Amino acid sequence: MNKLKGILYAGISSSTFGLAPFFTLSLIYAGYSSFEALSYRWGVATIFLVAIGLLQGADFRISKKDFAVVFCLSLFRATTSFSLVIAYQNIASGVASVIHFLYPLAVALAMMLFFKEPRSKTVLSAVALSIIGAVLLSFGNIGSPAGGNVVLGIVCAAVSVFSYAGYIVGVRKTRAVNLPSVPLTCYVMGIGAVLFVIGGLFTGGVRIETDPHLWLYIAGLSLVATAISNISLVQGIKYAGPTLTSILGAMEPLTAMVLGIVAFGEDFSWQSGIGVALILLSVFIVVLNEHKKAV
Repeated sequence: MNKLKGILYAGISSSTFGLAPFFTLSLIYAGYSSFEALSYRWGVATIFLVAIGLLQGADFRISKKDFAVVFCLSLFRATTSFSLVIAYQNIASGVASVIHFLYPLAVALAMMLFFKEPRSKTVLSAVALSIIGAVLLSFGNIGSPAGGNVVLGIVCAAVSVFSYAGYIVGVRKTRAVNLPSVPLTCYVMGIGAVLFVIGGLFTGGVRIETDPHLWLYIAGLSLVATAISNISLVQGIKYAGPTLTSILGAMEPLTAMVLGIVAFGEDFSWQSGIGVALILLSVFIVVLNEHKKAV
């Protein structure tokens, strides 16, 4: 029953994460800037998670050294979100999400390059497989239906891979590993929200939204696709384990791709389908390889 519960939580987490491009682009098309959309996303999510933490009796006090580490981690996390929003505006959101899903490979490579983990032929083969998948993916019409710079979109999606990998490695290998997950997440999101508000103030301001319709998109982005996703992710790992949770994470880019096709008319070709399949396969290979090392 616990494993079934974990699978359910993992499925909820990955599928709700996959809703982020839909809600983000809905705000962008409504006239929001990237900074405005992210200010609301991280700001509202932070308030919600702080409330959850207080109800659970979480201790939010951290030392100065811990705060310095958390601040650096928040820069990685904020870079991930910002680069993804730029990618969504320039290439198909589903494609951007699939490229972003390559972050487990970047994590594995970083552990080999910087933390002297043994080189793995399996991981290197998975990287080669993912490159082939990315090439096939690029053969299709991956541009955003609204137009944009495809090269910029691909570069930003790639940046999100490495910045998110940096965030994950940082959580594993710094003082942050000893911090409770709820306070850590709240600090990372809260600092990110402040950075996005500052960016918004320097690029046209951040509006005070009063339209109930747009608040539905904001709630979907900040609560469903951010807060609930993060909470479900922790529960999924707790009950089903990190390996199965990571594999079920494939629902995230698939959800984003389906919504992009249905809601925004994004293109999908057979080359794209094969490319997506190879990228997902490469990630599964790395996840299963990490699982074998941990056993």
